[in-house]
Amino acid sequence: MADPLTGIANWLENLLLGWGLAEGFVTFLLAVLGVLILVVFLLVIDIILVWVERKVVARFQDRLGPNRLGPFGLIQPVADIIKLMIKEDITPIGADKLLYNLAPPFAMAAVLLIWAVIPLSSSVLGADINVGVLYIVAVGSIGTLAIILAGWASNNKYSLLGAFRTVAQMISYEVPMVIVLLVPVLLANSMGISDIVNSQGVWNIFIIPLGAIILLITAIAEIGRTPFDLLEAESEIVAGFHIEYTGMKFGLFYAAELLHALTVGALFATLFLGGWRGPYADQFPILGVFYLFLKAFIIYYVIMWIKYTLPRIRIDHMLNFNWKILTPVALTLLIVTAVTDKLIEGVSPVLYVAIMLIINVVIAWVIVTILRNYTKSERKRVGEERPVAQPPMETPISGLD
Repeated sequence: MADPLTGIANWLENLLLGWGLAEGFVTFLLAVLGVLILVVFLLVIDIILVWVERKVVARFQDRLGPNRLGPFGLIQPVADIIKLMIKEDITPIGADKLLYNLAPPFAMAAVLLIWAVIPLSSSVLGADINVGVLYIVAVGSIGTLAIILAGWASNNKYSLLGAFRTVAQMISYEVPMVIVLLVPVLLANSMGISDIVNSQGVWNIFIIPLGAIILLITAIAEIGRTPFDLLEAESEIVAGFHIEYTGMKFGLFYAAELLHALTVGALFATLFLGGWRGPYADQFPILGVFYLFLKAFIIYYVIMWIKYTLPRIRIDHMLNFNWKILTPVALTLLIVTAVTDKLIEGVSPVLYVAIMLIINVVIAWVIVTILRNYTKSERKRVGEERPVAQPPMETPISGLD
C-alpha cells in the first residue's frame, strides 16, 4: 500500500507542475514544506512533553501535577507558553547582544537538525546521506557551542562557570559516544542511518547491549540531565549558563532540552531498536512513524526515570567515570566487536547473536569484577590511613573520689 504522505506529496507536486512552475522550483518548495511540517510536528510534541514531564515527575514524587487548566491539566503548557511570551525580555548590561540572542535559537536548531537524517518510516526521510552518523556527531556539537555562547555572552560569572563545565563535560562524554556509535556502523558496514536500520534483522540491543548502555549514559550526559546536570547546578551556580535569560529565550533552552531527550530516544531506537521497523511497517509505512515514536517515548521515559531517581554527582567523579571507565570500555567493545565480527563471519544468525551477546556479558562481568576489587582495595586503604579514635579520658569528679 502506498504511503499516504508520499501520495499527498505526489499530488501536490503534480498540482504545482500543472500551474506551470519549473520542476526545480517545485522540488525546492516541497523540500521547504517538508521541513516546515516536520519542525511544526516536533514543536507540537515538545509542548506535549512539558505536560508529560510534569505529570511523570509528579507521580514519582507522590503529587498530582498540572490538573487545573483543561482535562488532566492538558492546557497548562499553553498557559506556560503565553506566560513566557509576555514576560519582560531583559538583556544584561555588558552582554554581547548578538551572541547573547543567537544562543537560544542555536540550541534549538542543533536538536532539530538531527531529525533531518532520522528515517521516520521506509519512505519518510529528510536526507539519506551515506555519512549520517558523522552528520549527527557534527550537528550535535552546535548545542555545545550554543551553551558556551550563552555562558560567555551573558557577562555573568555564574553563567561563565556553567559554560566552562560544558566544555569539561559535554566534550569529554562525546569521546565514548563517538566510539560506541562506530559499533552499529561496523555491524551495518555503513554510516548511513537507513542502512543501519535495514541491517537490523535482529535489534542491535540484543547483539551489543553494552554499547546500548554506554550510548544511553553518554547521551544523558550530553543533554545535561541528572545525574550529569552540573551545567545548571542551582546549589552552586544558581542556574548555570542560562541564568541571565528570561521569557521565551529561556523557554527555548528549556524546550531544546526536552526535545533533545526525545531526540536521544529516537536516535537510540534507530541505532539499537530497529528504528521504524515493526509488524506491517513495510506494507503500511505510516505505521513506521508510530513504531519509531513509540520506541523513542519508551527511552524518553527511561531518561526521566533516571533523572528523577538518581542524585547529582560531583564533577570530579563524573569526569573520572568518563575517562577511567566509559572510554576504555567503549574502546574495548569496539575492538572486540570488530575482531569477533570478522572471525565469525558467515555463521548462522542465531549463532552470531549468541556469540556476540556472550562476549558482551563477559566484558561486563570483567568490568564489574575489576571495579569491585578496586572498591575493596580503596576501602581497605582508606580504613588503614584513618587514625583510630582514642577513647576519652575519664575525669574524676571533685568530691566523689
